Order: sequence, then structure tokens, then C-alpha cells
Amino acid sequence: MSTYRDFTAPIGSRRATALRTVGTRERRSLLTAPRVPTVGIDIGGTKVMAGVVDADGNILEKVRTETPDKSKSPKVVEDTIAELVLDLSDRHDVHAVGIGAAGWVDADRNRVLFAPHLSWRNEPLRDRLSGRLSVPVLVDNDANTAAWAEWRFGAGRGEDHLVMITLGTGIGGAILEDGQVKRGKYGVAGEFGHMQVVPGGHRCPCGNRGCWEQYSSGNALVREARELAAADSPVAYGIIEHVKGNVSDITGPMITELAREGDAMCIELLQDIGQWLGVGIANLAAALDPSCFVIGGGVSAADDLLIGPARDAFRRHLTGRGYRPEARITRAQLGPEAGMVGAADLARLVARRFRRAKRRRVERHERYERYAQFRRSTQETL
Repeated sequence: MSTYRDFTAPIGSRRATALRTVGTRERRSLLTAPRVPTVGIDIGGTKVMAGVVDADGNILEKVRTETPDKSKSPKVVEDTIAELVLDLSDRHDVHAVGIGAAGWVDADRNRVLFAPHLSWRNEPLRDRLSGRLSVPVLVDNDANTAAWAEWRFGAGRGEDHLVMITLGTGIGGAILEDGQVKRGKYGVAGEFGHMQVVPGGHRCPCGNRGCWEQYSSGNALVREARELAAADSPVAYGIIEHVKGNVSDITGPMITELAREGDAMCIELLQDIGQWLGVGIANLAAALDPSCFVIGGGVSAADDLLIGPARDAFRRHLTGRGYRPEARITRAQLGPEAGMVGAADLARLVARRFRRAKRRRVERHERYERYAQFRRSTQETL
């Protein structure tokens, strides 16, 4: 006599093992990842942006909100993320969620070890959110997710050895080799902004002196402009007039705008930032030897005003210059959505777990229905 066990015995491919953590299988898994919509989250110091992204990197819908104040508990930020995902889920069939966080993420991509702009310290973000959202959740550093997006859909397509540098308030970075994000033993590789380039130089919020981001970042650009304006330097008259004497109103985008309009001091400041950028890139080329550097982040909006001087300084400081191939230096193509798109695409690699679990639930239900129908028909014949 047939039993329910006969109907539920696994056969064939149903014995396939569960998907392991992506990590070393990213590139191979990419080819078999389901072409389903996933949500990407980009968490910064000022905003949380969420979007539904398809398998070709197209953003189907995007929503954003301000980041809750950093003095608030981590749960407040987690609530904000959950609300955005649930809002998008009302209109889209979401299969996984990827989160790009501005901070250090452990090698298992579960805990945010430290986030400078948020109150996260060793926070198990993945586990907490996956329990609330009922879909697989992936957490990674925002520079890693941006680099993945540029490699998949943007300026880094076709490159096997890519380094991304994100210039914003500070400097972030990521390394991709053979289609895999290199996160290091503890998950915190790519923190290029804290390489020391000037011993005993400017104090950095990290506690050290002379970090690269103190000479080539949005903070460095604004600091230099404000110092010249506060000193009433003759070269700063243009920007002083622009802010009507309110030095604290000087911002990075304003400096870039004035440089495009021909302000000599703003052009020179961007050149200085670009030259320091080139020095750091030359150091990274000596250590990593990539084929391409992709420059992203808000400061990269200055384009050739910044990247032109960076290329010149890179060639002057490159070890073995003239006797080795030079890496390509290019601006990122995906803009501020890169981190969100990359997080969604990486999440697609773990979406199979959700699809498999859902399929198994359906199969179990169907087998039970067949068994119940068999039992009913058997009783009717007795």
C-alpha cells in the first residue's frame, strides 16, 4: 500500500545540495543566477536609497529617504530599510535584498563591524533583516557593491583586474580579480583612504595622521577652499563673493561648479586633489597591478578637471614608468546608483535559495494533494 512517504521521496535533481555562500563562486554563479528582480539598498551618512533592479542592471523603481540621525539606535535604521523594501514589495515580486553599507562588513557578509556615519558596531544586519523580510539578504561594503556594478554594467566591463576608488567625504575602494570581489581575510580589504601618504600630516578622523583621504577627497577639497577664504586670500575672492562671506557655505559641488565656470582657485584646488589622487593610484598599481582604475563617488563629477591631473601624476609616480603597461584610469559610469545596482545584482546570486525553498513548498503541497486524492479514491473503491 502506498504511503505519504512514497509520494514525498526526493528524486533526481531534488537531491541538489543547498547553495553555499557566494564568495569564491561569484563569477560562475553569475551565469546561472535567476533573472528575477531584486532590491538593492545603498546606506550612506545622509540617505538610504532603495531600488528594484532587473538582471540587466536596469532600475525599475527607486525610492529614498533621509538616514535617521546617527545618534539613534541601529534598530531605527533597520526599520527604515524594512519599510522601503516592503513598500517596493507591494508593487514588485522581490526575490532577494542586497545592502551596500558605508562601513566595514565581516567576511561572512552578515555583521557591520563598524560604520563611521551610523551607530552600527558589530551589528548582525543580515540576520536581523532576513528574519523580518522573509527573503535572502546579502550585506556588503558599499564600495564593493559599486565596483561590482561598474564591472557588470559600467566602466569596468571586460576587465579581469579592476580597482575602484570612490571619492566622497572620504575615500573608499574595492578590488575585483577574475570576477570576484576581494574582501580579505576579515572582510575589510579596500580601505585605501587610510593609507599613509604624508607622515605626520593632517589628522584623520580614523586617529592617524597623513591618510590619503586627507589630501584627495571631498573633505580635503572643502577644507582647503575654506582655509583660503577664511584667510581672506586674494585668490579666494571669487568664492568669497559667491557665498557672500559665509565661509561655512562652501561645498564640494560649489567648487566644481565654479571651476567649470573658470574660477582659477577652484581649478587649482581640483588639480591639487587630482595630483594626490594620482600619487595614491600609483602606489596601488605597485601593490595590485590592475588593468583598470574606476573613479567614482561625488567628487568624480569634476571629471577631467580632476581625472586629467590624476593621470599625469600617476604617470610621474608609477614604479617602472616607461617599462611597463599602464593601467587605464576612467570615471565611473553608473553615478550615485552604482552601489544600489551592485547590491541588487549580488543579491541575485543568493536569490536561488528563496526560489528553491518556495518551489519545495509548492512541491510538498502538490505531493500531499496527490496523496490525499489517492487516499480518497482508495476509500471510495472499498
